[in-house]
Amino acid sequence: MEILSHRSLSGEALKEYLCSMTRQQLVDQIFAKKSYLCVGLDTDITKIPKHLLSHADPVFEFNRQIIDSTRDVCVAYKINTAFYEALGTKGWAALERTVNYISTEHFKIADAKRGDIGNTSAQYARAFFESLNFDAVTVAPYMGEDSIKPFIEYENKWTIVLGLTSNAGAKDFELQKFMTKTDLLDEGIHIEKQDQKFLYELVLEKVSKWGSPDNLMFVIGATQANEFVNIRHLTPQHFYLVPGVGAQGGSLKEISEQAIIKDDVGLLVNASRAIIYASDGENFSDDARKAAVQYQREMACYLEK
Repeated sequence: MEILSHRSLSGEALKEYLCSMTRQQLVDQIFAKKSYLCVGLDTDITKIPKHLLSHADPVFEFNRQIIDSTRDVCVAYKINTAFYEALGTKGWAALERTVNYISTEHFKIADAKRGDIGNTSAQYARAFFESLNFDAVTVAPYMGEDSIKPFIEYENKWTIVLGLTSNAGAKDFELQKFMTKTDLLDEGIHIEKQDQKFLYELVLEKVSKWGSPDNLMFVIGATQANEFVNIRHLTPQHFYLVPGVGAQGGSLKEISEQAIIKDDVGLLVNASRAIIYASDGENFSDDARKAAVQYQREMACYLEK
């Protein structure tokens, strides 16, 4: 496969290169492959098969074989940038080679969890949307709208905002309740209604107004299955990126039954370790494929309901 780089393109060719997958194209891929699987390339050089370490770029070689063995049963790849940043310039080179190797029929996510003051976020957005040409990047919302706006403003790109995460620390902030006040008008009389909401609910309600279901997704952890009905009520049309299935113990069945949007799906379920580290022998990519196929077959059943 030819590996493209934006550095060799200009004019309309560059514009086409930077154009990302639309919502309808993503939905079409899901139904064509009967899969809403996202394969997480959280590639830890200390965990890849030992025989790959002799390659000039062992991380990319590992990713290449994983991609080749799973491309027909998944619709997205999520690259956790921390595993590449930790390797310095060699890691960034492997990251760039990987994102350029992934075909345009796959949704490419930079799992970077960025978020800073506006001019800094603008540079993060440029890095992931132009220099690296990802379709989407994950961001943290807690510095407010001006920290997210530079990502959302990119045409034909997606911003994936942390909503309710799967880690134990979600209880420290996201699952804390806060008192809210709402002014209601009842027969000409103003009434102040008080209520309690989780912080994640406030985040979803506010952030969903900053973009649209065509350029904004939310990260919702698979281990938070008991909250999915409420979350879908709060954001009925948005796509969710759902990590936590597989090694973290989230239930694909529960998530799918509670959060799939009829005719539109609205889910990208990520599996990382359960697929890419299915084995560590020379046939690791074959075993990764077997794991990915299991997810795809289960997803196909839920899509047919």
